[in-house]
Amino acid sequence: MRPAPIPYCNQERHLRRPMAKLRPFADLPDILCALAMLVLMLAPASIAFAQESESPGSIVAIDVAIEAEAQETRLVFKLSGPLEGRALHTGSPERVIIDLPRVNFQLPADQARSGGLISHFRYGLFARERSRVVIDLAGPALATSLASREREADGAHFFTITLTPVDRDRFTKVVARDTQDLAEAAARSSAIAAQIGELDDRPVIVIDPGHGGVDPGAVATGGVLEKDIVLAFGLRLRERLEQSGRYQVIMTRGDDVFVALADRVRIARKARADLFISIHADSISSAPQVRGLTVYTGSEQASDAESARLAERENRADAAAGVEEERIDNGVDDILMDLTRRETRGFSHGFARYLVDEMENIARLNRNPLRQAGFRVLRAPDVPSVLVELGYLSSRRDIALLRSQEWRDKTTRSMAEAIGTYFTVRFANRGLAPVSP
Repeated sequence: MRPAPIPYCNQERHLRRPMAKLRPFADLPDILCALAMLVLMLAPASIAFAQESESPGSIVAIDVAIEAEAQETRLVFKLSGPLEGRALHTGSPERVIIDLPRVNFQLPADQARSGGLISHFRYGLFARERSRVVIDLAGPALATSLASREREADGAHFFTITLTPVDRDRFTKVVARDTQDLAEAAARSSAIAAQIGELDDRPVIVIDPGHGGVDPGAVATGGVLEKDIVLAFGLRLRERLEQSGRYQVIMTRGDDVFVALADRVRIARKARADLFISIHADSISSAPQVRGLTVYTGSEQASDAESARLAERENRADAAAGVEEERIDNGVDDILMDLTRRETRGFSHGFARYLVDEMENIARLNRNPLRQAGFRVLRAPDVPSVLVELGYLSSRRDIALLRSQEWRDKTTRSMAEAIGTYFTVRFANRGLAPVSP
């Protein structure tokens, strides 16, 4: 049974819900409202959009090898059981995409990722019960065979992807054939297929750990992955917010799974979120001296060239998973668009300032910690949104902090304080509520 919702004095959220949903607490004097909040805070609740789930029956991949022989190149996975897959092809860039049932990839971190016709490959969850291998090609080639066999001597299973070079005309024809199939596969993987549970009147906060699954994000020396760093931070932040009992928390992903950029925005809009926080930890290989926490708000015009380059990289996350970029529908009438955007942008900037102020004495800040850029995940016109770069995996000192449990605890505590300040001020100015479409 869900705990009772926590009332807020002068709660601006009531302006965005039908009158029938107003609760008696809303009109109590501030002191009585505060007492009610204190009592109800003893019963925290949570909502997890992307539920952590285990599939004990999943096939386990324990090793992989690239075999280049004559013109063909084979990518061979060693598995705990038999596997069947489906191959699709894309151009711009030229790739082979292998869709599979759910696979638990437990492969060596130092495994070679290139050879023969393969310039690079990556793997991971693409949806709840499906995995994907994405192969970047060194030239036009087709997956001419997907074969699974068992070695009788020890019962080990091998799944072999055979790549054969072809001329560009033939490759282009196959890509055209596969385009529709890829679109259908992306639609089936949409995180929006999952249902968001019933919401009460507490503020809804969406935490968005970047990347995930087949998209690792930045990769540091030693195999440290951005997707793992930001997921651990996001889960700790969720835990801290839930402990207060003041908020409803939704995760765009709660485990190592891919979620398309457009789906992340849809999750926030479907929940009518009051705040969207996207968590990242990028890498700037050309400038390893750059480090520190940075908070970004959305803008078509980047505040500086470095921010523009970062947004361009992050906006290619779908392509890394073999997904075509999807237009994010604003869903707002033209007459209301400008007003909605302007008011929402004001809330976003306000939270960004609170966050930087709170973090100043806790986390190492970038020399310019407040920036703007055109991140696709920040494009919801009616959801205040920020993207937080916790640090940079190109900096050894940042990596040490990002992997520290003590640093994570201190930083999430400060972030929770900033969130509390933001909502206190926002609800006290109920007349500034963004227009709801």
